[in-house]
Parts: sequence; structure tokens; C-alpha cells
Amino acid sequence: MNISSYEDLLEAAKQQPDPQRFLFVFTQPELPEGYAEEQIRRFHEGRGGVLTPKMCTDKALDELGSFSDLVAESQQMGQDWKIVFVACLGGRAGVMPTSEEAQEPLKKMVDSIQNGAISNYLAYDRDGNQVQFS
Repeated sequence: MNISSYEDLLEAAKQQPDPQRFLFVFTQPELPEGYAEEQIRRFHEGRGGVLTPKMCTDKALDELGSFSDLVAESQQMGQDWKIVFVACLGGRAGVMPTSEEAQEPLKKMVDSIQNGAISNYLAYDRDGNQVQFS
């Protein structure tokens, strides 16, 4: 299935044989340490910086609604963000992973994003548009 929207992602998860737990890492672009003038210019044009994780959570598929619901819930946490990275953690033998079991994969996801290794995750901006990185 081609996943081109958040709704497509939810639909794909519903079609999996085992229940899915979603992992979310909300990030904000920031200037890297020791930045150069060119990096400042690109950052102010919205094309540069590093994506810094600001908050993360895990959710069972049945806890998720629309993307706007996700944004509204994230706003209650008081952290600004621009890009959210999403991954799924599949269950086994019909049993969904618990929130506790999701903590180590979520930590690894945060570490990966901090190290710029983002190719394994889907990314969405605050408007729900899927973001592609080059």
C-alpha cells in the first residue's frame, strides 16, 4: 500500500495481522552548534537546521483519531514542534505491545533522529502533509 497521508498510515495499520502501537517523536528545527553564516541564512529560509526532539509518545491504534486530533493533543503538552516522525511497533500473536514495551524502541527512535538517521520513519508537518527529506 502506498502511504501518502496520515489517514493512509492508519488504514495500513488496520490491515496488519497483528495490532500496531504507534511511536511519535515531535521535533523542532534549531541551528546546530558552531553554525556558519550560510547555515543561518538557510535556517531563516526554512531549509536548514537540525531537527531536535522535543517530546515523544506512543499510542495504540484505537487511541488515534485524525491528524488534527493529534496536533490538538500535542498542543496541550506546551512544546512547539514543526515535524513529527512516526513509526509502528507491531504486536505478536494478536497481542499489542504495551506502552512499557514501546519505551526502548521509542528511545532508539529519538536517538536515530538526533543522529540524522530518519529514513526509517514517516514524517509529517503540523498541517498533516507528509514530508520527504533529501
